[in-house]
Amino acid sequence: MTKEKRQDPLIILTAGGTGGHVYPAESLAEELSLRGYKLMLITDKRGKDNYKGKLGEITNYSVLSGGIVGKSRLFKIKSIFKTCIGIIQAMWIIHRKKPACIVGFGGYASFPACMGAVLSGTPLIIHEQNSVMSRTNRFLSKYAEFTAQSFRNVKYSSNSKQNIFCGMPVRTSIAQLTDKPYPQTSSTIQILVLGGSQGAKIFGEIIPQSVKGLPDSIKSRLKIYQQCRKGEEASISQIYSDYGIDHTVSSFFENMSEIYSQTHIIISRAGASSVSELTVAGIPSILVPLPTAADNHQEFNATEISSAGAGKIILQKDFTPQTLQSVLEEWCSNPQKLQQMSLAAHRIGISDAATRLANLIESRVIINRGE
Repeated sequence: MTKEKRQDPLIILTAGGTGGHVYPAESLAEELSLRGYKLMLITDKRGKDNYKGKLGEITNYSVLSGGIVGKSRLFKIKSIFKTCIGIIQAMWIIHRKKPACIVGFGGYASFPACMGAVLSGTPLIIHEQNSVMSRTNRFLSKYAEFTAQSFRNVKYSSNSKQNIFCGMPVRTSIAQLTDKPYPQTSSTIQILVLGGSQGAKIFGEIIPQSVKGLPDSIKSRLKIYQQCRKGEEASISQIYSDYGIDHTVSSFFENMSEIYSQTHIIISRAGASSVSELTVAGIPSILVPLPTAADNHQEFNATEISSAGAGKIILQKDFTPQTLQSVLEEWCSNPQKLQQMSLAAHRIGISDAATRLANLIESRVIINRGE
């Protein structure tokens, strides 16, 4: 092997299309790029050349894949057929590019490349974002060099020494907020509403109604940033305008680190990416787990936050304007409680997860192989 290859091995990343899979892949890509590694991404046609940041800069390959969970029998058959072709496509890419390893971040689009790694004898690293290991990762972890975990306790994870807690790699701009003090609440109380990658219709229905019932002394200080589904911006914005609430409603926010830095309370689903980012940023949270999430993993994600005293869980069946109004009124009237919850969030946040994961890859794969 030449000196150039030893200094500059190739690492292939593979991930599905949602933020929970893409953000940690993006964060690791930034860290590995700084260390001089060559990078590639294998995904499906939805993701190819559609990512921004470092994932958008590196070479993207698309392979066939298909989802199975919650689908009809015919759809499952088609997906299995497409996935088998995708595995062959991935193996051909692996054969030609000869990567040092492949790092899988979940989502059905990542399965062909991960399985291609297993069948070709290429070292595979799995990153499990959630507190409940996905069914795909339960299968793949048996063949992986190690499985990096975002949560300290992961349901359905074996007790193997190959399962290593390193945290959830978050975007660099968010990780930099870990030392930022909690903002003062004397003049403004900023609330950030996040509905996951597809927005949350119920948030657009419940949250404006709950805010309407708050005392004027609180309403006059509110500034609300709300993520919603495309097409719902105008209707939700109009409701807030009718109530005289300062607000910004959008289907996507570009300046998330800036918004996080001034946010006092987050109302959110409990996806792994959102949960990890709010702990790193030290923001008290009201979490409404998606009830249809596979294996109820969002409720388990949220439990770590509530158990640490950093937030509150409201199940969707209990998420009413009255319930939310009661919590907001209590929190907004108690700055000391918010400060304590912020500190609790910081205590469990892992801001250097990307560094930890990159170190594991280097020590357990790259160096062992003599790259």
